[in-house]
Amino acid sequence: MSEPHVGTSAGGEFASRHIGLRPDDVTAMLKRLGFSSLGDLVDAAVPAEIRIDEPIVLDGIDRPLTETEATAAMRWLANANTPVHSLIGLGYYGTLTPAVIRRSVLENPSWYTAYTPYQPEISQGRLEALLNYQTMVCDLVGMEIANSSLLCEGTAAAEAMAMARRITRSGPDRFFVDADCHPQVIDVIATRAAPLGIELVIGDTDADLQPAEVYGALLAYPGSSGAIRNLQPVIEALHGTGAIAAVTADLLACCVLQPPGEQGADIVVGSSQRFGVPLGFGGPHAAFLATSEQHRRSMPGRLVGVSVDAAGRPAYRLALQTREQHIRRERATSNICTAQVLLAVMASMYAVWHGPEGLAEIAGRVQRLTAALAAGLRSIGSDGMPRGALGGTSGGLSVRNDTFFDTLTVEVPGAADAVVDAARTAGFNLRRVDADTVSVSLDETCDEATVAHLLDAFGALPDGRTLDVSTVAELAASAPSGIAGELARTSEYLTHPTFHSYRSETEMMRYLRRLASADVALDRSMIPLGSCTMKLNAAAEMTPVTWPQFADVHPFAPPDQWEGYRQIIADLERWLAEVTGYDAVSLQPNAGSQGELAGLLAIRGYHDDRGDAHRTVCLIPSSAHGTNAASAVMAGMRVVVVGCTDDGDVDLDDLDAKIAEHGDQLAAFMATYPSTHGVYEDGIRQVCLKVHEAGGQVYVDGANLNALVGLAAPGTFGADVSHLNLHKTFCIPHGGGGPGIGPVACRLHLAKYLPNHPLVPTAGPDTGPGAISSAPWGSAGILPIPWMYIAMMGVEGLTQATQTAILSANYLASRLGEHFPILYQGRYGLVAHECIVDLRPFSDWASVDDVAKRLIDFGFHAPTMSFPVAGTLMIEPTESESLAEIDRFCDAMATIRYEIDKIASGEWPADDNPLVNAPHTAVDVLTGEWDHPYSRTEAAYPAGTDVATLVADKYWPPVSRIDGAYGDRNLMCACPDPRAFETS
Repeated sequence: MSEPHVGTSAGGEFASRHIGLRPDDVTAMLKRLGFSSLGDLVDAAVPAEIRIDEPIVLDGIDRPLTETEATAAMRWLANANTPVHSLIGLGYYGTLTPAVIRRSVLENPSWYTAYTPYQPEISQGRLEALLNYQTMVCDLVGMEIANSSLLCEGTAAAEAMAMARRITRSGPDRFFVDADCHPQVIDVIATRAAPLGIELVIGDTDADLQPAEVYGALLAYPGSSGAIRNLQPVIEALHGTGAIAAVTADLLACCVLQPPGEQGADIVVGSSQRFGVPLGFGGPHAAFLATSEQHRRSMPGRLVGVSVDAAGRPAYRLALQTREQHIRRERATSNICTAQVLLAVMASMYAVWHGPEGLAEIAGRVQRLTAALAAGLRSIGSDGMPRGALGGTSGGLSVRNDTFFDTLTVEVPGAADAVVDAARTAGFNLRRVDADTVSVSLDETCDEATVAHLLDAFGALPDGRTLDVSTVAELAASAPSGIAGELARTSEYLTHPTFHSYRSETEMMRYLRRLASADVALDRSMIPLGSCTMKLNAAAEMTPVTWPQFADVHPFAPPDQWEGYRQIIADLERWLAEVTGYDAVSLQPNAGSQGELAGLLAIRGYHDDRGDAHRTVCLIPSSAHGTNAASAVMAGMRVVVVGCTDDGDVDLDDLDAKIAEHGDQLAAFMATYPSTHGVYEDGIRQVCLKVHEAGGQVYVDGANLNALVGLAAPGTFGADVSHLNLHKTFCIPHGGGGPGIGPVACRLHLAKYLPNHPLVPTAGPDTGPGAISSAPWGSAGILPIPWMYIAMMGVEGLTQATQTAILSANYLASRLGEHFPILYQGRYGLVAHECIVDLRPFSDWASVDDVAKRLIDFGFHAPTMSFPVAGTLMIEPTESESLAEIDRFCDAMATIRYEIDKIASGEWPADDNPLVNAPHTAVDVLTGEWDHPYSRTEAAYPAGTDVATLVADKYWPPVSRIDGAYGDRNLMCACPDPRAFETS
């Protein structure tokens, strides 16, 4: 990046803001550990065999940029984009984000710095928002149950294909896809179908669908062309042969169309992007998958349900978690372990803000304008309408689809380029289908003037005059609707009071504040989740995301309109390749799980090209993250588990035995480095060598890259491919469970097998496996965040961040080691960037769940529970936390150990103590009789803590401990009746 002007200051100031430790803190912490410098600590902790020989070099970053300089550079890049009113459609639409939602959710760290709501007692706000989302989706598409979001529409459609196979379990391995689905959706499905051995039949539902020859079908409603078909006869024919009917649906269209659920659909998928979520050059956006109650255990993704807490109060939680990858591994329903929570919250609040009446008005206006446009196009050349632009056209243009909601496919023989150019001159992007066909999709940002300009573009008046807007208004009032009478919606939706209660901005602002205040996010305290890297998401990094030059760009806009994005993408691909030691990077995967799949598909493609298609065995350590095994299965591989030694390392003897057993079938070995046990394994080079000698490829999971950047690189110590988590190491916020970006990086010999895209050839090699995500560069709208982070940190700052993360983890392990066993340690008793505290010796008196819930009373989010070892806590402080905050957490854990001792001594009974009753709500502590053997003060302000600090900023959980089993036995996954929350 050479064009943006940058100043000449020394730079580096941002690193001191990002890193939480002060120089005196570093000195004191090193002294405790027995080291005189960070360099000495790193030399002791990190094996020399994996260290890089020379410092990394970031092309274009001679020194760290200050916040001011980086913002100026990003502004230059933003201005290199040219947002044009895009009416391209294909699942991406202009939308108006209500200012109260943009300010109170998208730009609010209380929402964007939160983690996935695995700890429901401190996540009630976003769980309620997600329940609103599920209710919204179910109501609009007419289904009984919906998940709390998926990664993109293409991913959701591919998950529907896989889910249909799980439901049917028999019959032909053939799946039908309506050719009128969006092309990128079809391509994602094809990418996922091939390794699973599923044959796709892509065609016209009337001419090509043979229900008896498929196990399921995906039908478009409306289609990419805009056509709306009555699906009921097709669905009935599918059901007649035992096949599953899945449907892609448009939520806004469902406000005026008969929902697919009422037509008999088994699964409905789609995107909620047009509900207030900016285009963002393709993402991030929240997709959805809805189905019937009978299929709930086959659903992919997360599901929010209603349960009760210890006092019987209604409370929200993630339901049916036994489906998750860390439990079922290769038998999981999906490899997806995250979602698009922040965007789902925005979409749900869009529905809360507008309510059913507002949504119906928006949908009705879009549909009427589309009808006016259709009538005008058909009238081109008649009196009062434009004529002459299409070579003297008379008698009107042919609109291919007689039925429509917002999209028209128009036949313009030989003139598609001319029409598209004329529309661009008028300020609009249209979709060029082919040389003879143009498509246009209207949205809520359109008005009568938009239609007038479009009609001019299709057939401008020879003297340059434009249509009168009043003419368009007359057309809108009189034109046929485009929706057949039997397909008009008659059923109610969004009847729950939540969607009727917040019409004033005052009330909406307070509702969003109330929900945010119920949760613990990074703006409140440290979130010490191991393997999750909950580091600072700096305001300077976040600010550009909502600039219109980034937010309002369509993913399929002409290339000259996204030059700024092109530069950001190119910079990040180079920088990430340098940081990881690889040769090529794809930014398309929009989650770590999808990066895993992309990497494994690259390995599969490599073997197939070499005539080694029989290599299908994937060796995975027993300590691996569950998504590794699930991704391997999705890539068509067979999982074989390699054991670990007592100290947590890969058992090299067992690896040798498994290689000997499966050598000629070995496709890959998946490792996480540093390991999920939180240590740098000495034998990683040896592991890579063994696998390569047997003809396999090495996949290194990049989940723990925060312990490597600037010190070691997977591509230099033997790995062939990795996925990275930009929402961990490179500061994209977790958003309460998404968004994320999971780029895949690889050595040169695998580069030709990286993802590509059917609509944007420059998005990947033509030899790739297809699209992994719907958009060419996945969640491109948040790529400015890691760009800003890397540019402001520079090489020195990135390396210092890694060193500080190692220091903080070892200091924390040293302090906690005085009270609890530290389960795994590497050389010299050191850990990497996280440590595992073993609570199993105390299980007679307190469970890992008790400790996690008790931490809530101190105002902390619990560390990662029972992963990778049951009965343990995995703790990662990151480089962003101050010594004061780390000490506060250590003090809390020391106090909990003191409380465990009181239970062990018999002073407190095992069934009535501050741990087993945690967390304590304000209602429980401050009202009613108190018959516990510990005091109210001990409940709310535990002994040994700084009571003054807690009093000044006490977090009170809104509910006490939630009964998970009750919630699964009495599954309710939509907004409950408000009377359920009444208290006596």
